Amino acid sequence: MKRILALYGNAYGGLSREAWFLAAVMFINRSGAMVVPFLSVYLTESLGFTLKQAGILLSLFGVGSMCGTFLGGWLTDRIGHFKVQLGSLVFGGLWFFVMVQLDTFELFAGGIFLLSIMTECLRPANASSVSYYAKPENVTRAFSLNRMAINLGFSIGPALGGLLATISYQFLFMADGFTCLAAGALFYFYFRNKTGHTKPVKNEAQVASKSPYQDWLFVLFAVLCCLFAICFMQFFSTMPLYFRQVYRLSELEIGALLAFNGLIVFFVEMVLVYLLGERVSLWKLIVFGLVLLAAAFVFLNVFVGFWVLLVSVTLMSLAEIFAMPYMSTLTVQRSGPQNRGSYMALYSLSYSAAHIVAPFAGTTVIATYGFDTLWWGASVVCIATAVGFYFVVKRLTAV
Repeated sequence: MKRILALYGNAYGGLSREAWFLAAVMFINRSGAMVVPFLSVYLTESLGFTLKQAGILLSLFGVGSMCGTFLGGWLTDRIGHFKVQLGSLVFGGLWFFVMVQLDTFELFAGGIFLLSIMTECLRPANASSVSYYAKPENVTRAFSLNRMAINLGFSIGPALGGLLATISYQFLFMADGFTCLAAGALFYFYFRNKTGHTKPVKNEAQVASKSPYQDWLFVLFAVLCCLFAICFMQFFSTMPLYFRQVYRLSELEIGALLAFNGLIVFFVEMVLVYLLGERVSLWKLIVFGLVLLAAAFVFLNVFVGFWVLLVSVTLMSLAEIFAMPYMSTLTVQRSGPQNRGSYMALYSLSYSAAHIVAPFAGTTVIATYGFDTLWWGASVVCIATAVGFYFVVKRLTAV
């Protein structure tokens, strides 16, 4: 027990106070993340939209996410990550209360588009803040701490969301709005006068003037990240439908499975990142994450039973742990202080694009061919993407 406690102490030790407060902000924000996990169920069961309409609306959320991510990165390099994060949290939080009133397809489409623009501006600005406030030797662990807070919040959000959904789905939007505003208040009062850590950058003059969109190797890396995200986001977009339609799970059970993912990441990621440190090459970690994700989809088709869902969620969680923190680290290493917002925006755009493709492709495949075909297809894409990461990440880390 003492060794375990010491291991956790070492894993969390040495991080800056600002990194902890950034994590606290994201924890509060994600504790209210109840809308997106239940959006497909809300659209089909509460508003009465068809599966195809739900897929369109979820993809429209992705379009707004893509626009918001690009806008957030552009604004971060011009007005700073503080103002962008604060604006995203405040205006996004207020807009959740507007969404409660929208019940037609056209109004909801416009509302979800604007909501995703406002909330997704946060992503590149927050990533820039993590890099800015982290000690140079702890960048990967700072990103992991931030993701740990996000996942801990996300383990609470869906679980509480499942409870609120049994009363009214509208409570999900209100809770999400309140937590965004609370996170914005904490962020403003703590960070309004804070300065960060200066980090040495190799070839700083050259890196500072380079646009990420002219860095073809990094663009290819972003495309591979998008393919990974398309597969991984099935967990949030189509798997709740799978839990509901195939296994007949209740909202509480669906929320508990989604929360299980967050708890695994919370308890495991920081320790694994600390233990691995600089010992394992980035490409090995990312490729292994893709293999685990492929295995998670294969399990759903090969075996039957509730235990299969637990194993699949566990494998997806481990895939997230092995891949995502190191993707962020590689992005930081590739960028400089003058263009970090743009690099983070392009990296985040890969996830925003996945928000567009993942739900639409997933629901289309389900409606046409069924869940089995979707899971087999996702596993094949994961393996192909793992091969791509093998070549691209090795080149990126060698440059």
